[in-house]
Amino acid sequence: MLDPDVLAALSIQRYDPQPEIAGVLHQPLRKHRALEGAFMEHLRLEGGQVEGLPVGFEVRQISVSWAVPGRINAFHLHPKRVQDELWCVIAGELKVWLVDVRKDSPTRGNKRAYLLSGEAPALLYIPSGVAHGYRAGARGATLLYAMNSQFDPRDPNEGRLPWDYFGAELWEEDRG
Repeated sequence: MLDPDVLAALSIQRYDPQPEIAGVLHQPLRKHRALEGAFMEHLRLEGGQVEGLPVGFEVRQISVSWAVPGRINAFHLHPKRVQDELWCVIAGELKVWLVDVRKDSPTRGNKRAYLLSGEAPALLYIPSGVAHGYRAGARGATLLYAMNSQFDPRDPNEGRLPWDYFGAELWEEDRG
């Protein structure tokens, strides 16, 4: 039915579920929209703990990061001390890759992508030992994130792997 050259070049799109990563949580937020604007609760805190998460998470620092369009910021780990993070994109888009590099994790080696967007905000909980990185979309992105550890410039807990450590193909543009 099809030209043999077309058949030879053809691939079939797959829709397999992405592998899980133990401890990672993705929780959509409610963005209330109206003609005059929008409103969204980011976090509710009780005694420093984030309400509504199935894990204990005491907020110790909140930061904002702005990424220019196409920016790749990868891969990042916190090897010295436990530092869990709770990410939320409030403008633009990020393609986030997570890779489980915890030695004793049942999901060690699993890679998973998430799309975080200001249009459909969500919380992404990243436990310590899960490598994380992102690529900003065509409009760039504003990332609001909370941590359960404070940054110490005298003893930084900022481990970096090369951007392509887990494969440059993770960051390739989908031109399909």
